[in-house]
Amino acid sequence: MRRFVAAERALRTAAPHQLLEAVHRVLADQYAADSVELFLADYGMTVLQPVSELPHTLEPLPVHNSPAGRAFGAQEPYVEALPGRPDGPVRAHLPVSVRGDRLGVLSVTLPGRAHAEACLGELAEIAEVLAHEVVVAERDTDLYLQARRRDRLTLAAEMQWQLLPGRSCARPEYELGAQLEPAYAIFGDNFDWSATGDTLSLYVTNGMGEGIEASLLTNLAINALRNARRAGLCLADQAALADQAVYAHYQGRCYLSVLMLDLDLPTGRVRAVDAGSPRLLRLRAGTVERVAFDAQLPLGMFEETDYVAQEFTVEPGDRLVFVSDGVYDVASPGGETYGDAALARAIQATRLLPAAEVPRAVLRELTGHRGPSVADDDALVVCLDWRGR
Repeated sequence: MRRFVAAERALRTAAPHQLLEAVHRVLADQYAADSVELFLADYGMTVLQPVSELPHTLEPLPVHNSPAGRAFGAQEPYVEALPGRPDGPVRAHLPVSVRGDRLGVLSVTLPGRAHAEACLGELAEIAEVLAHEVVVAERDTDLYLQARRRDRLTLAAEMQWQLLPGRSCARPEYELGAQLEPAYAIFGDNFDWSATGDTLSLYVTNGMGEGIEASLLTNLAINALRNARRAGLCLADQAALADQAVYAHYQGRCYLSVLMLDLDLPTGRVRAVDAGSPRLLRLRAGTVERVAFDAQLPLGMFEETDYVAQEFTVEPGDRLVFVSDGVYDVASPGGETYGDAALARAIQATRLLPAAEVPRAVLRELTGHRGPSVADDDALVVCLDWRGR
């Protein structure tokens, strides 16, 4: 326990850009670690990018088909023997995550398997402390944000990613996962969530336009919704206030579609406002069905639109999948629209995956349907697994 406390103190007192150096030093001193490497998942969730102040000192690792990727996907420590040394040093791969938000993997080389197994629990906790410190450090350094980039982000994508709350989260009542594609050049789609002791608020938005204009519209709408939510307004009034904010600026020239949910955590009752194109599908007892709402006008289309919330109930074991029109409207090379039927098959095929893995898996299916053509719209998938209390 003393060495864990020493490791925790070293991380909490390290300079923001020196977290890797601090964890390396303390793990070498306290746990006899030979090498320590930190990898962060890139924006497309396809590779684990090495964190280093000198670029290209280590090669990225694939999220799929690598030992580090195995720890990342399963969110469990994984110990591998080093090649050619079955009885020698081993490498432990430890998930670096914050409350269900998967940031990356900490890889630690240790003297042997027995030594690794004896301290694996403490090392996993140190990786969790490191995750918290990385999130805090991002306020003061660009190092970790830069490390996540396999390619350069467009300015519009930079603005959109800075809006997001995370890409996954978990609480006893639910798990959430989300992904945007194309990750490095996104347009106007977005998602947002916030939770209190008794409520989960979830917004899935589908903006119009391209580039900076689409990003500016989304930024205005998301911040208007947050402003209304933080003022304590009900869901319908949040939509009305954001609608007024968008219309006041654009006068109906631009508007934004949104599907808004407030989920009551003790009961599973959901209030929803459907203002546009995002769709919701539910997987319950092995059956996928679309959850339909009365259509209401997108935010900012007309002045002073009134919105009405509808209600439904989720049951423990339900999986809710939200998608933008960049998913269900995508056409194959032969002109066949992806549609609800193909989406239902993709949801069925991923039913055994955790919520955080589902969006990426569905988007891979979508890429196969689209073929070699370049995406001309955002594709957004959000997955919510409801366990209940």
